[in-house]
Amino acid sequence: MFTSLSDRLTATFKNLRGKGRLSESDVNKTVRDIRMALLDADVALPVVKDFTAAIRERALGAEVSEALNPGQQVVKIVNEELIEILGQHTRPLRLAKTAPTVIMLAGLQGSGKTTLAGKLAKWFKDQGNTPLLVAADLQRPNAVTQLEVVGERAGVPVYAPERGNVGGHDAVGPTGEGTRSYGDPVEVAEDGIQHAISKLYNVVIVDTAGRLAVDEALMEQAADIKDAIEPDEVLFVIDAMIGQAAVETAQAFQEGIDFSGVVLTKLDGDARGGAALSVAKITGRPILFASTGEGVKDFEIFHPDRMASRILDMGDMLTLIEQAERAFDKQQVAEMERKFLAAEDFTFDDFLGQMAAIKKMGSFKSMLKMMPGMNQMREQLDALDEREFDRVEAMVRSMTPFERSHPKQINGSRRARIAAGSGVQVGEVNQLLVRFGEAQKMMKQLAKGGGIPGLPGVTGPGKRGAKQPVRRAKGKSGNPAKRAEQERAAASAAANRPAPGSAFGGLTDPKDPYAGLDASKLPKGFEKFLGQ
Repeated sequence: MFTSLSDRLTATFKNLRGKGRLSESDVNKTVRDIRMALLDADVALPVVKDFTAAIRERALGAEVSEALNPGQQVVKIVNEELIEILGQHTRPLRLAKTAPTVIMLAGLQGSGKTTLAGKLAKWFKDQGNTPLLVAADLQRPNAVTQLEVVGERAGVPVYAPERGNVGGHDAVGPTGEGTRSYGDPVEVAEDGIQHAISKLYNVVIVDTAGRLAVDEALMEQAADIKDAIEPDEVLFVIDAMIGQAAVETAQAFQEGIDFSGVVLTKLDGDARGGAALSVAKITGRPILFASTGEGVKDFEIFHPDRMASRILDMGDMLTLIEQAERAFDKQQVAEMERKFLAAEDFTFDDFLGQMAAIKKMGSFKSMLKMMPGMNQMREQLDALDEREFDRVEAMVRSMTPFERSHPKQINGSRRARIAAGSGVQVGEVNQLLVRFGEAQKMMKQLAKGGGIPGLPGVTGPGKRGAKQPVRRAKGKSGNPAKRAEQERAAASAAANRPAPGSAFGGLTDPKDPYAGLDASKLPKGFEKFLGQ
């Protein structure tokens, strides 16, 4: 979504690297480039003016002029100002003191409300709640059916007493002559709350109707539903790809129903993304969630600081870590840790378990893009064929249990069978086994303290090797008296030093290892060994 903006800002900051001092002309040029980048990204003009004015004021102050690295200080300022216009803080949802918590969704038709309702319900369910979806959009053709399909994918029940518009004709106004009634959405919403109370659901998500454009009928109906159900949260769902129109739409809904939070959808699109940088600042309402794909799991809490880091190509490691914690089973992690510390072989069964966990985290490309600096490798990431992981998994699943735990025993005939079973060439199986063997060696090397080439060594589990000091022999003194003293000390030390291989230290004759030993001082029965 923010590819273009991120590229422009990254190119701007490159010009500041290595400068020990920033002149006023340097600051003005940087601010001008940032302004053009924001305008090209469809950020609202009032937001751009406030944003660049704040950056210019801070960049010309002592904050930058007295900094050791002015370029990095400007990047820090831009990051902080981005966080400010994105909402500054992450606000959690307000939950009702007495169940159920009621959440109402509002927005234009096509913004992704119905799909978002299923994602939000899935998010609640994964946290141990019991959500219920209420189909109050009775005007868009087959909206009720779509919500039922989404609810089934999310594993969440749907309350839909009215089928709504199934004939393919929009209801453009209130029921009257020349129009047709598809049910009362206000009544459906109220009944849905009562149904949730009777069935002990603790979260109710009400999907309301939208229009292709803002109109009085839409606002009136949304306001009536809000007054009837008194929701704990009213979430305005907005398509992040609509550009400058996002501001006008958000202001209209704010005046009509006074929403409490914003949800951005279609952040995985290729639009310029100015809506995300405008809505929170213009309306004063926080962005709570972001939808990043078509699947019910492509949904995440919106963190202003993390989004700012993504825009500036600093990565989003915290989100990546959170996704990994949710995807990887604790027992699996503990077993892998035990194997690593015990220097046991990493098997193909372990590999399959990790592959399954990575798939739970989502797209492999999206995970890589959360790494710092990955925007500079966009072409390589776009060229990455994720189907390659499916081919690798197919090869592993074509192995027998014995072969997965004993990859070194996979001979030529076994490789041919694995290739035939997974639909690949034998050469691909050979390459997989070679790479897997290298991975096993690397893990053993790490466990034993060998380290990875190019990285500091590891002396033990969880300990980084300390560099041992090199002992150098002392040189002889130029003072004759001191040199004579050094020679006498060295001779005395050599005379008292045990001979190599002796455990007792009194060796006088190398040919007789027991010469000079007093038998009376040895343990009883040990004297028989002296005669040998």
